[in-house]
Amino acid sequence: MAHTYETIEVGDSHEWTRVVTNEHVQKFAEITGDDNPLHVDPEYAAEHSRFERPIVHGVLLLGLISKVLGRDFPGHGSIAVGISCRFLRPVPVGSEVRVQIKVSEKIEKNKHVKVRTYIYRDSQMVLGGEGRVIPPTEEKEEPVMPGSE
Repeated sequence: MAHTYETIEVGDSHEWTRVVTNEHVQKFAEITGDDNPLHVDPEYAAEHSRFERPIVHGVLLLGLISKVLGRDFPGHGSIAVGISCRFLRPVPVGSEVRVQIKVSEKIEKNKHVKVRTYIYRDSQMVLGGEGRVIPPTEEKEEPVMPGSE
């Protein structure tokens, strides 16, 4: 069930856990064309990287946040207006990550919701940021995008 602007409260949160596999990273590289060997070649990463093994693309991690916003919380029908983040630590391919979304503000003027976004690996934050979302509505009204008011 999607959460609407009316049902969401400041402080609400949602978490989702996923293992980011080599297959996920390979598909992402194929789709985007970002086949940097640091992400897709274990031998290269072992020899030429300070991380000594392939790491997950940062933007793939951002995609996991997009999945949570669009499918889980607020849910189907949500529109991400903006997401910004900082990549704090590398995530080795094959790691389990926990995505966390926390509602930080409701903006009545255009019924947007600001959220804090976090991704953790082994209880260490690897990504931190914020986003702005238009939650789904009960009615069939057009959402208001920033700058178009």
